[in-house]
Amino acid sequence: MFLSVFDVFKIGIGPSSSHTMGPMSAANRFLDLILSDEWPRPAGASIAALKVSLHGSLAHTGIGHGSGRAVILGLMGEEPHRVDPDRMDAIVEAVERTGRVTPEGHPGYVFQPRTDLVFDKKVPLPGHANGMSFSGLDRDGRLLLKRIYYSIGGGFVVTDTELEAMKAAKTKPDGVRVPFPFANARQMLEMAQRSGLTIAQMKRANEECALSREELDAGLDRIWAAMKSCIDRGLSQEGILPGGLKVRRRARQIHDKLQDEWRSNRVNPLLANDWLSVYAMAVNEENAAGGRVVTSPTNGAAGVVPATIRYYLHFHPDADEEGIRDYLLTAAAIGGIIKFNASISGAEVGCQGEVGSAAAMAAAGLAAVMGGTPEQIENAAEIALEHHLGMTCDPVAGLVQVPCIERNALGAVKAVTAASLAVKGDGQHFVPLDACIETMRQTGVDMNEKYKETSTGGLAVNVVEC
Repeated sequence: MFLSVFDVFKIGIGPSSSHTMGPMSAANRFLDLILSDEWPRPAGASIAALKVSLHGSLAHTGIGHGSGRAVILGLMGEEPHRVDPDRMDAIVEAVERTGRVTPEGHPGYVFQPRTDLVFDKKVPLPGHANGMSFSGLDRDGRLLLKRIYYSIGGGFVVTDTELEAMKAAKTKPDGVRVPFPFANARQMLEMAQRSGLTIAQMKRANEECALSREELDAGLDRIWAAMKSCIDRGLSQEGILPGGLKVRRRARQIHDKLQDEWRSNRVNPLLANDWLSVYAMAVNEENAAGGRVVTSPTNGAAGVVPATIRYYLHFHPDADEEGIRDYLLTAAAIGGIIKFNASISGAEVGCQGEVGSAAAMAAAGLAAVMGGTPEQIENAAEIALEHHLGMTCDPVAGLVQVPCIERNALGAVKAVTAASLAVKGDGQHFVPLDACIETMRQTGVDMNEKYKETSTGGLAVNVVEC
């Protein structure tokens, strides 16, 4: 099993990897399909109009997550990692005003969002909670092309046939040839013991099957630069977050107070926790505002990993650039194992799959740069994930704000605590990481749908909106 570090960490926009980046990427794929020869195009026929329907969790919380906007932007040819957040409103307004999408390289298509973009809360699609249907019609309204896509978490998008193939592949050997093809934590530890390599070194060897060392390092540096930029922007912004809940940004105010304490040398027994929290909140406030973030492994959990890296740089005197690279490689190894054996999608397993996975990744990365052995790193990931088991995904009003922003802060605190506990031990522990991941998967299967990013249960219905 091999999942690249650049699949786990993807630069995109907020507020959701599955509900914003996913629909935008699905729209991109449908545009590519229209121009391809991969469908039976009738002689003389051409697509003149488009229709899209969103299903399941995408329908229930899509408005709060910006899913409709993402579809419109995607049908205009905008991509998650390239779209300019400052231009998005104008692009969407133009489509709503003209009733047309005009992606580059295409003739332009009729698409009136008020009627051609449907949030279908009644009919879920069978493959996954985040389902989308894209249709292309001729001038007379006859259906020429239809594709179903699923946004399976972390910005990953697959067709219905690809999803079935993925499910079948879990019982077959993986086709990707890498020197360390660990599919679970047990195999990872066995390979580390046999090879004498760290988890980061094994992950690097796998990545360098496709990339040069220079390309890999440059890519890792770009990921951290995007994370750092997101933190810095979040710490500089003020005001009310969009969406109607009137949630006020708090990261800048808290940061200013911490800076004052730092300069005055005032004693603060919670100093490390406070810095962790403000870094994580800065990222997730940016995410909630639709800014540029890095899936880590999702947008809803994007603050945990950057916060713990910034903590590492802030509080560890031996922190350096190479340490950040090892952190990201180690975290990605854990994230890949979780995604392969369970899920990172809140719509599929609840927030245990988002913030829980992020905390496990962060704990592993931090334990690695603190000098932890592979066994201690696996222990750190297990501790962090274990103490998120059962966490529901119940965003108020379908917005990635309450409880999501503070939940990232607490996830970062748990990650650092887990790493500290693990490196103080010998790596031996009672619950294996693989058992914890399987428990998360089973818990997600058993969890009531109203607690899985539908905003029909939990805080989403028990908090009075102001």
